Amino acid sequence: MVRDFVDMETEERVRRYDRAHVFHSWSAQGKIDPLPIAGGRGCEFWDFEGKRYLDFASQLVYTNLGHQHPKVVAAIKEQAERLCVIQPAFASQPTAELAHAIAELAPGDLEMVFFTNGGAEANENAIRLARMYTGRHKILAAYRSYHGATHGAITITGDPRRWASEPAISGVVHFCGPYTYRSSFFSKDEKEECERALAHLEEIIQYEGAHTIAGIILETIVGTNGILVPPEGYLQGVREICDKHGIVMILDEVMTGFGRTGYWFGCEGFGVTPDLMTCAKGITSGAVPLGAVVISRKIADAFQDRVFYGGLTYSGHPLACAAGLAAVTAMKEEGVVENAKMIGDEVLGPGLRELMDKHPSVGDVRGRGCFWGIELVKNRETREMLVPFNASGAEMGPVGELGHAAMNRGLSLMIHWNVIMIAPPLIITPEEAQRGLAILDEVLEITDRAVS
Repeated sequence: MVRDFVDMETEERVRRYDRAHVFHSWSAQGKIDPLPIAGGRGCEFWDFEGKRYLDFASQLVYTNLGHQHPKVVAAIKEQAERLCVIQPAFASQPTAELAHAIAELAPGDLEMVFFTNGGAEANENAIRLARMYTGRHKILAAYRSYHGATHGAITITGDPRRWASEPAISGVVHFCGPYTYRSSFFSKDEKEECERALAHLEEIIQYEGAHTIAGIILETIVGTNGILVPPEGYLQGVREICDKHGIVMILDEVMTGFGRTGYWFGCEGFGVTPDLMTCAKGITSGAVPLGAVVISRKIADAFQDRVFYGGLTYSGHPLACAAGLAAVTAMKEEGVVENAKMIGDEVLGPGLRELMDKHPSVGDVRGRGCFWGIELVKNRETREMLVPFNASGAEMGPVGELGHAAMNRGLSLMIHWNVIMIAPPLIITPEEAQRGLAILDEVLEITDRAVS
């Protein structure tokens, strides 16, 4: 293992101050021991002992350009010297130029951009826009979803992370989206899953009253709830349902946006253009917090003579937008989106399917580009989950052990319940991807032992 330097004095101080003063998210504070990180570059980061880790999760699926991309770092430095911040009632060069760049990349008539501080706030404002535009109240969202942890975003989130925040905002109705491997509709294949999931959505709309529904929000490809790629025709079907009933279609591209799936935006891979599209994370490669709602012309035009009642102190922050503009420019110049598609088609997809053939604990593999999920099972025939629904801590058993073993071997993974998310930086080379797959091959022996 390559070790660049050792700085145990700093590591000890970071650990001590962190444990004394930092309140960590989604954690029982007394049961965690965060690893202090000293630096990173490209697809790797390292600790204060100099031990390197291959980032197979892009942190939380946002370092699309890897760590410390020189063009992004240079743009932040340059903008900091020129103008760190100006309030959003003014226009700034990086903000205007990034909005223009996003509008050029976005599909269809998605031409206007409202900047936020992150993905959750983007989804909050998408809800607000849909409600103001339609004059309706209800929002439909999928059970297998995560849209953020602010008050509205956690309400539209479908997974158990919302429970502790209930009751939250009113008017949110959840439904079941497609998941062919664990179908809620007893489907035998993807075509049937698509048809039955769309029929279910129509039925929910019938019961709720289409005239009361402002918007339907979906992750283009479901992220932390399993990397669920929708069957062919599903998103097109939702688009048709929205058009039929005058409902705003909102696609959450916080994870799938900016090249993650081998397209600039995941919806392009399905031939669908939403009315509102939310994004964040990869927009700056995580270097500075930034999110956005990309707005269709028809919705934007509705606010030409009426006020949009929404705003953020740091909306369109020049430093963040300079980082975003540099990231988008670097992705174009370096063929990063094309690389993500190639890695998915030629390395990750085939490599993960080989692991599924070899390891009985792998029940399913699915994904696109640099966005894949490995679903772990106790039994392939029954498809019993390797760990219980909503498992955490000791309940994670062999899956938690797998995560620790991978980290010990220098591979950083993101695991949610019984699904390993494979989401490396989009700049990853075939050699680096193969190295990660080789470590996965080793540690999957741990979960294989739990197969019945």
